[in-house]
Amino acid sequence: MEDSVGAFVPHGRFVVAGADDGALAGLDFAAKDIIDVAGHVTGCGNPDWLRTHAAATATAVTIQRCLDAGATLRGKTVTEELATGLTGENTHYGTPRNVNAPGRVSGGSSSGSASAVAAGLVDFALGSDTGGSVRSPASFCGIYGVRPSHGRVPMGGVMPLAHSLDVVGWFSRTPDILEAVGRVILDGEPGHPASGQFLVAADVFELLDAETAQALMDAIGKVEGLLGSAKPIRIAEGRAPVSGLPAWASVARTLWGAEAWGEHQAWIESVHPVFGSGVAARFAARAAVTPQEAEAAVTSREQISDYLDDLLADGAVLALPAAPGVAPRIGGSDAEIEPFRAANEPIGSIAGLGRLPQIVLPMARLDGLPLGLGLAAGHGNDEMLFAMAIALRDAGVVADVEIPE
Repeated sequence: MEDSVGAFVPHGRFVVAGADDGALAGLDFAAKDIIDVAGHVTGCGNPDWLRTHAAATATAVTIQRCLDAGATLRGKTVTEELATGLTGENTHYGTPRNVNAPGRVSGGSSSGSASAVAAGLVDFALGSDTGGSVRSPASFCGIYGVRPSHGRVPMGGVMPLAHSLDVVGWFSRTPDILEAVGRVILDGEPGHPASGQFLVAADVFELLDAETAQALMDAIGKVEGLLGSAKPIRIAEGRAPVSGLPAWASVARTLWGAEAWGEHQAWIESVHPVFGSGVAARFAARAAVTPQEAEAAVTSREQISDYLDDLLADGAVLALPAAPGVAPRIGGSDAEIEPFRAANEPIGSIAGLGRLPQIVLPMARLDGLPLGLGLAAGHGNDEMLFAMAIALRDAGVVADVEIPE
């Protein structure tokens, strides 16, 4: 297979054939290079990591389930270093091309996986999402993506970043494949509640510029034909146990920082890896989180999670931006990207803090560029979101994504 978009890492060019039949027979897939394949070194986006780690002795559960279901693995894709970043630009392995937004980033940290799906190199691809690393790339590339309920996807054989927020998610060009992969990967009994209230997080949409917000509100208007009239709410105000979106973002950032530094401190301090400037700065900030701050964040997170469980009971669906806007241009400086990153933190924190599933639908465009609409639901209601995406496609509200010529 020719990698026409730079989606695959050099050490990830290999093929593992799937079973002869199964629910995913005939499909090709790729996996983010933080997910193990037996006999191959998982590089995690950094040559020093690649150099200092041995080949995996076992294949990650998520990949193995796809193989057992008949899908063929076509290799490992570019990730920002240690799954950290928003743009998908990797100082060592380059920037995977975004065929649906030329000159724009494909989004991080699961950039290669999103790029490969958008370009038609594979039918689906596995990524990971801690603070938005599937949701933003899906939005930027104009494809379907899902962050599943935390705890429903086995994480064995996946490099941890922040274990209480990490999930393996995936991308596709059709909702049918998104659902089919979910049937294979997800643990637990599927829930099939009827959709309940349709809610819109008005305070989250206020983080966007007017044009971005209007494009997504137009998409929400189309979804109302299936889900009924949307009710605006201020999700981080009123009954919310932690008041204000900046505070929610701070809770997520503190959890992420404490857990990521706890996971990777020993390796960073012993190897002194060469990191891109943005990655280096984020790990420096994570090292500064105190035990007291981390303990307080755990308590706040549990309060937010319980609150969101109540809010989204009985099949309620919550509309959210999938990202703060269209994909930034390739090559932006850290200073130029920082405002975009700051806006993404509260947007990305909601599903993470609530352990919620969130699907991204390629429903909007702004200045000719893709813009995804996020729909979140109560924990465990992943299957309801898949069924909703298929129903919206069948109703002509959203379409399967074509491969550009």
